[in-house]
Amino acid sequence: MQRFFVTLLIIISMIFITVYFYSVPVIKKKVFEIERNSSAIALNSVFSLANKMYADTKKYRSQALESHKKRLRTVVDLADSFFDSAVAEARRNGLSEKQARQVAFEQLRSFKYGDNDYIWIADQHGILLSHPDPRYQGKDTATLHSQEGDSEVRAVIDLALRQGEGFYQYKWNRLDSEKPLDKVSFVKNFPDKGFVIGSGVYLDDLDADIEQIRNEALIELREGIRDIKIASTGYLFVFDASTNMLIHPNSNIAGKNFLKLTNPVTGNSIAEDLIQVADTGKELYYKWDRPDDPGNYSYEKLSLVRYLPGFDWYICSSVYVDELRSSAELLTERIITIAVIALFVALLLMLLFSQWITQPIKRLADTAVRVSEGELSAKSGIRRDDEVGLLAYTFDTMVERLRDSIKNLDSKVEQRTHALAEKNQQLIIASESMASAKEALAQSEQRQRQILDALPAQIAYLDTCLNILFVNRVFAETYHQDKASMINKPLQQAIGETCFNHIQWQLQSALRGQQTAGEYTEPLQQRQVICKRTLIPCFNPDNKVNGILILTFDITSEKDAERQLNEAQRMNAVGQMAGGLAHDFNNLLTIILGNLHSVGDRYSGDDQLQRYLEPAIRATRRGADITSRLLSFSRRQPLSPTLINIGQMLKDSLELLSSSLPDNITIRINNTPSELQPFADPGRLEDALVNLVFNARDAMPEGGEISFTTQSIAVQHRLIMDELVTPGNYCEICISDTGTGFSDQALQQCFEPFFTSKSNGAGSGLGLSMVYGFVKQSKGYISIQNAAHRGATITLLLPAKAAREERLNDHPGAQENTLKQEGKLVCLVEDDPDVRSVVRQQLIDLGFDVIDTHSAEEARRLIPLLPELHALVSDVMLPGNLNGIELADWLHQQHNRCRIILISGYSYQQSGDKPINPAFLLLSKPFGIAELKKAFHDSEKRYAGLD
Repeated sequence: MQRFFVTLLIIISMIFITVYFYSVPVIKKKVFEIERNSSAIALNSVFSLANKMYADTKKYRSQALESHKKRLRTVVDLADSFFDSAVAEARRNGLSEKQARQVAFEQLRSFKYGDNDYIWIADQHGILLSHPDPRYQGKDTATLHSQEGDSEVRAVIDLALRQGEGFYQYKWNRLDSEKPLDKVSFVKNFPDKGFVIGSGVYLDDLDADIEQIRNEALIELREGIRDIKIASTGYLFVFDASTNMLIHPNSNIAGKNFLKLTNPVTGNSIAEDLIQVADTGKELYYKWDRPDDPGNYSYEKLSLVRYLPGFDWYICSSVYVDELRSSAELLTERIITIAVIALFVALLLMLLFSQWITQPIKRLADTAVRVSEGELSAKSGIRRDDEVGLLAYTFDTMVERLRDSIKNLDSKVEQRTHALAEKNQQLIIASESMASAKEALAQSEQRQRQILDALPAQIAYLDTCLNILFVNRVFAETYHQDKASMINKPLQQAIGETCFNHIQWQLQSALRGQQTAGEYTEPLQQRQVICKRTLIPCFNPDNKVNGILILTFDITSEKDAERQLNEAQRMNAVGQMAGGLAHDFNNLLTIILGNLHSVGDRYSGDDQLQRYLEPAIRATRRGADITSRLLSFSRRQPLSPTLINIGQMLKDSLELLSSSLPDNITIRINNTPSELQPFADPGRLEDALVNLVFNARDAMPEGGEISFTTQSIAVQHRLIMDELVTPGNYCEICISDTGTGFSDQALQQCFEPFFTSKSNGAGSGLGLSMVYGFVKQSKGYISIQNAAHRGATITLLLPAKAAREERLNDHPGAQENTLKQEGKLVCLVEDDPDVRSVVRQQLIDLGFDVIDTHSAEEARRLIPLLPELHALVSDVMLPGNLNGIELADWLHQQHNRCRIILISGYSYQQSGDKPINPAFLLLSKPFGIAELKKAFHDSEKRYAGLD
């Protein structure tokens, strides 16, 4: 019995040992490996996501920088176009070239775009002509130094002057800051204008966008790994190369630098140990405290580390070793517990073995063998109420618990696998979010293509083999193709052999890294257009040419406008000279005519003297007529614009001219009635029409036809005559003849004063000059063209307004007052002493008492001392700060019953933009005593209310 008992004990012990060593080590190993693999899987998934985020961020930065460069190039070209438009507008407003350029520079100072980016302009000596920052406006860039002592802006300007244009990086502060920042600028030289234009973008704006994307990626990553758990309390964390903890579930460590935290195992910094094992595939073993036992660094931990170079991050997994072993340990404890119970039962069985347990034990042994073979569903089948039954029940329970433990373990593994699947799904969602951002970037690129298609320029991009990689809509339409069919097609095949040969030299220069530009003329829609083609080489990071950009602009309108502007400037300069001469000549004629009249009146009984005076007076009148024409050309003649019934005027003019034209010349009038009528001086317009008819008569010595055609037009689109026409309503008057037309020289110089194509000194050369000056002074336009077969057509474009009836206030019963000027006091203001002497004598001869002065300031001090002042006779143009019109306005406010007569050698409009008061009377030089007397008579009528 004892022997059998020992044998039975040995057998039971062997069964226990077999079960333990056969199942427990395997289960512990498998569970431990599953937990470790879950840590590696989670770490690799997060690393892949972060790596993809970096790749998308890097691609965005490259694309964003290229987008900024394209925008800078467009901004500089727009600034150049705006400068030309602003200068042209200022010149039309009467400013000089220098003043017009200054106006354009001032307007460009306020030009802003993007994130407070701006335009700056410097001349070829480095002087800043336009800069929004008052600290630099007008400064020499050679005096502007960086913190290192370099004059970087001057160096950029010198590079642009040598290379024509380019992108340059240097340091410069913002408008509202003193801190220099990295800046990329596009600078382009405009040698024909004598300056360079630059505009830039601060790289910190671009880096800020990248940093924002990086922070967003960090937030998404933090959200993605926040709930990831390894074992029970294991987790993932991220730190950068500076050992700043970016992501950590422990708020005491997150966001802080943990370089000084040491590894109790090695004595080194835990951060340095983690960096050492990054991407080695090895786990870092160290000891750390637990949340439930802080400060006790005796608990074993394992960490895997992956390094992400793009973000300079270290992504780590961390898990306690005892947690990896916890499931296996739990299973081991249960097995040991079951074994202890089994041993206890075996002892009881051995005590009862001698009686009736042999058979049940055998059944139990058989069952144990089946269990050892892996059949965990096996049961002993013993149902007894005694100890053998209890032993059998205990054994069956042990097997069942073992089976339940394995099932429980499988369930936990399945739950952990499910949790990992959910985290993977979250990572997939994050990946889809990055894909959405990528799609948004693609949409941004599409908008840029649309912008390039909308630009009024031909744009194409070639590779170094001269194959087309990109074209915009205008380029494709120019060559009657669609954009898709031109992609990857050789340039020679796309544009044709002829055009390709024309730009061959530019292509070769661009392949050598040289930017070239050239102008050419080509037919388009039955007209010749002037184009400017620029070829710009593009470089890779190794400074080798990897592409060519072709930009072609239609500059026909700009060339026409430039030609018209030069012509208008030349005529304006001649007009100013002629007006100045006419003004001085009028003063001389006033002196001569006044003295001739005085001599004639004083020696009226001397017939022989009168015979000499009369030709001199006629010559003086002839000189006055010539100066009147000069004033008309220089736009300084006095005008009285009003609405004109053009049909009636043409009819009256025809009656006037009928006796002056030979019988072999006929006049035809084609007037289109309209509510709009020309607004101009009717007398001057009639003089202009008469001059044009006489010129047409001289061009038709053998007879012919002169036709007048009138109509009202509304100018809404671009129209060029002698200059660009301002949009508005106009009356068009066309005078055509069937004569010899104009020669090429006459077409170029016809408006110049004293130019005449007549031989033998016939003609004064002032006819067309007078017409030109009258039209321009009336704010109109004029053009001359030869007919296709014979003759010429002169077109006048005068401002038009809606017609309205004007009723005149007639006073048939009124009687003219007899002038009573004996002893009345008149103040005479004239700066020319000889003119002042002549007019003073004329006033004295009319019976006035005269007090004279040479300036408006002196007259203003003198007039308050003259309470009995009857009239003021003043020249319009006077030296000093006060002119004649301003003096008259002041006197009219002080003493509104004082008669005021203004005298002028040319139009009062030259003294200012303020219109003359209707109460004042304007007398043009030269004049005699009769004209002066009539002026006083008309002044009396105005004050008496007869007008």
